[in-house]
Amino acid sequence: ARFSYVRMKYLFFSWLAVFVGSWIIYVQYSTYTELCRGKDCKKIICDKYKTGVIDGPACNSLCVTETLYFGKCLSTKPNNQAKLGDQGNLSELVNLILTVADGDKDGQVSLGEAKSAWALLQLNEFLLMVILQDKEHTPKLMGFCGDLYVMESVEYTSLYGISLPWVIELFIPSGFRRSMDQLFTPSWPRKAKIAIGLLEFVEDVFHGPYGNFLMCDTSAKNLGYNDKYDLKMVDMRKIVPETNLKELIKDRHCESDLDCVYGTDCRTSCDQSTMKCTSEVIQPNLAKACQLLKDYLLRGAPSEIREELEKQLYSCIALKVTANQMEMEHSLILNNLKTLLWKKISYTNDS
Repeated sequence: ARFSYVRMKYLFFSWLAVFVGSWIIYVQYSTYTELCRGKDCKKIICDKYKTGVIDGPACNSLCVTETLYFGKCLSTKPNNQAKLGDQGNLSELVNLILTVADGDKDGQVSLGEAKSAWALLQLNEFLLMVILQDKEHTPKLMGFCGDLYVMESVEYTSLYGISLPWVIELFIPSGFRRSMDQLFTPSWPRKAKIAIGLLEFVEDVFHGPYGNFLMCDTSAKNLGYNDKYDLKMVDMRKIVPETNLKELIKDRHCESDLDCVYGTDCRTSCDQSTMKCTSEVIQPNLAKACQLLKDYLLRGAPSEIREELEKQLYSCIALKVTANQMEMEHSLILNNLKTLLWKKISYTNDS
């Protein structure tokens, strides 16, 4: 009787585990297929193109010759929008946007091209690609059609780690996943070259000609690199104009600093006297980049520079926006880090 009870208990919990696991997989799969509907998106875009509502340099390849097609779905997030706030050199920015909007380069922006460009300007990533189109670490904009835009392919779509099927990802603890990811990285000189690329990108978005941009999700999955180990930004949807973020977060009701967060990394403080979020971001982009690079660079670092590298990385992580002479410290730390890394790898084959 005891054996039967134990066996029944075992069978019940086994059945329950299978049921719960199957339900989780079903929900995840339903969400994935609902939001990653490439065929439906293509049909909607091409119908609008064929009726002349939208236009763009990628429309013919997508809808006529069909040499452009949808591959892997990289995001199931339905909304990734931001508005264009006040920017420096606004007239130059408008001219730049008009140049990009003229997809067929005939010197005029048609109604279809204008509608496509307006739809795309609601997407933060597109705006940033236009502004930084001449920068090395921004993927090149290859074309657009309606609110669909095409950018250059990036060979490696994560800073480190191994790509696993999403079903398996569900059952791997996040701590174990991070430890496992660190095992699947390039050689240290190549990691150093990729890290230099990230530091250069931080420079590109820091008080540029069109204002300051804030990196609000500096996770490894948003960074990639090509076969020459040059860093390429894979996902820039959470890089937002500083003016936009201030408008978005100021006066938000808060109980603590935890309520004053945009994305995962842009944090302000909670004013306890008014119970409202302040508008000044606490941590600059460089500090967030160094936090991401700390384990990445220290693992396997040459012994002769490890101590100095660790010291510089921790000084970088400690940077605060509110500190006196922050911009001077920012430039000094960034240049010191780049110099230290370049000196070590400049004569190696891997670099």
